[in-house]
Amino acid sequence: MTEILETDYLIVGAGAMGMAFADTLISETDARVLMVDGHAKPGGHWNDAYPFVTLHQPAAFYGVASRELSSGQKDQVGLNKGMYDLSSGADVTSYFDDVMRHQFLPTGRVQYFPMCHYTGDMDATHTFHSIASGRQYEVKVTKKIVNATYLKNSVPSTHVPNFDVADGVTFMPLNDLPKISKTPDNYVVIGGGKTGIDACLWLLETGVSPDQICWIKSRDAWLLNRLNTQPTAEFFTHTMGAQAAQMESIAGAKDMEDMFDRLEESGYFVRIDKTVRPSMFHGATISELELEALRSIKNIVRLGRVQHVGQTEIVLDKGTIPTSANAVHVDCSATAVSNRETTPVFNGHVITPQFVRSYQPLFSASLIAHTEATYGDDEDLKNQICGVVPLPDTTDDYVRFTFAAMMNQYTWSTREEIGQWLLTNRLDGFSKTVADVAQDDDEKIAILKRMRKAAVPAVTRLGEFMAEIDKKAAA
Repeated sequence: MTEILETDYLIVGAGAMGMAFADTLISETDARVLMVDGHAKPGGHWNDAYPFVTLHQPAAFYGVASRELSSGQKDQVGLNKGMYDLSSGADVTSYFDDVMRHQFLPTGRVQYFPMCHYTGDMDATHTFHSIASGRQYEVKVTKKIVNATYLKNSVPSTHVPNFDVADGVTFMPLNDLPKISKTPDNYVVIGGGKTGIDACLWLLETGVSPDQICWIKSRDAWLLNRLNTQPTAEFFTHTMGAQAAQMESIAGAKDMEDMFDRLEESGYFVRIDKTVRPSMFHGATISELELEALRSIKNIVRLGRVQHVGQTEIVLDKGTIPTSANAVHVDCSATAVSNRETTPVFNGHVITPQFVRSYQPLFSASLIAHTEATYGDDEDLKNQICGVVPLPDTTDDYVRFTFAAMMNQYTWSTREEIGQWLLTNRLDGFSKTVADVAQDDDEKIAILKRMRKAAVPAVTRLGEFMAEIDKKAAA
């Protein structure tokens, strides 16, 4: 028998973005919310994360707007030394569980159904069933359905590699690295993205010699210096200085290659190997100490993607390399967010949370909820405020990604209400820091003037680069 439920907003997915959206909606309206998720606890992909995972941005920018995640402390030891704390995966899952149990559910306006599979069509029929009990539910939605699963996360523990692995090969996701009980001859890390970086750093910090690590990278990436992402006024010259440098680098660039050269020279971008031109950009951050550690690994394989892992050799697009039965092969080939397509955030009765600011998914979800709560049925206006910032993969994507984020920032600056909201939203990060700059602080004022001066030329140059990219793609 099917149980009938009713709610104002049905949120499919209690992952990080679903939680951040729900938090702001609950805080700013009296709406009833029903959340459905397949995991046993809120937090989405964090429930499947590897045990040594941490945030790669300061914890102050993560979580829901109404509750602090960060301890407010700087790391005194380790590769993040001198910068603000990066919460562990265990911290994040515990945090979201606390938010659900101690904030959402006590309101009496939130229903939460974990271990449930949504079987509706996001259009007219909204049904789900309990994975544990098999009970069937139908939901009558009076306002909107929120598809908080649109940005699909692929994590190593649930990822299926797109290459073959022969029988007898020791092959594992990086989740299983701490479970190794016998010392191997060497480690082969497959994947050049953030999980590959995390695997290599964990091995190095555990005492593995760099000479015992073979790192297979189909692409190298431009990375962000974490020093430029710190959340307090103490780091103003780094954070806002980096923003000014980004705009100046773009505005003054002769071409796209020159733009990346300028971005690196200014300190906005870093790369692990300065002799290799990156072709990937995912927006990952890294510390200078982490860069130094990674540069100690000399056995880097750049022969394209892996096709087959055998007992004696690994076949790649552009060649083969030897391996052995006594090597541990570590799968880091999963892409954190796998779909790059976009759809309007507000589309009839469906809300689809996506990035509306670069690098900040949970701020984005919070702003989308605020926009829904504040701007009524004006869908065109709401989509103007919440223009989608498309997820980047290649260096070309950096252009479109940055252009969209800058256009959104301009739109927000023209609306006083949003400006005030940004000042009070803890996930925003920098609006209050900028607003608090004293008029006699010449150094900080100079940085802000540099930003304002370069902003319009930067947006114009990005538009020209986008036209070049589109022309090249159409040829």
